[in-house]
Amino acid sequence: MREILFAGFGGQGVLTSGLVMSQVAVFKGQNATWIPSYGSAMRGGTANCTVKYGEGMIYNPAQEEPDLLLAMNGPSLQAFAPIVKPGGIILVNSDIVSEDQQVRDDVNVYRVACSTLAQEIGQPRGANIIMAAAVIKLLNDFSMEDGIQGMNDMFRKKGKEKFESGNVQSFECGYNAV
Repeated sequence: MREILFAGFGGQGVLTSGLVMSQVAVFKGQNATWIPSYGSAMRGGTANCTVKYGEGMIYNPAQEEPDLLLAMNGPSLQAFAPIVKPGGIILVNSDIVSEDQQVRDDVNVYRVACSTLAQEIGQPRGANIIMAAAVIKLLNDFSMEDGIQGMNDMFRKKGKEKFESGNVQSFECGYNAV
């Protein structure tokens, strides 16, 4: 069973990143849950979601001890880094989170400048997809192709297939960034 916590400000796409992850797992025949948590502000407030997936029954979908934390901002890093399991992974948006912020010694930390990368590839709204792809690569439970197929399936079901080529470009960028 995997547990991932996606956290950031509202408007950074962390809830969508979590949905992508859960849908990739479902697309590959696994059980998955997605539990969002957000403040009343649509942009600028806090937002996070917990995703769990695996072959077996998910008895508790609530946040427990994540294998991986995606921290899109400093407050999320400070709030949630303490609950990541020892030996786990913390993925940080290095465009916003400074290098001098303290992180535990018993976890692996990866930094991706997702906003910069999104601008460089001409997909300024693709930072969250870049990070979702980096999560998939770091956990190594699914291939890049699995991730792209699951993501595209999710967006097609929402009627957003017109963004497919940009999402694929963002996904490939993020997968190759770590």
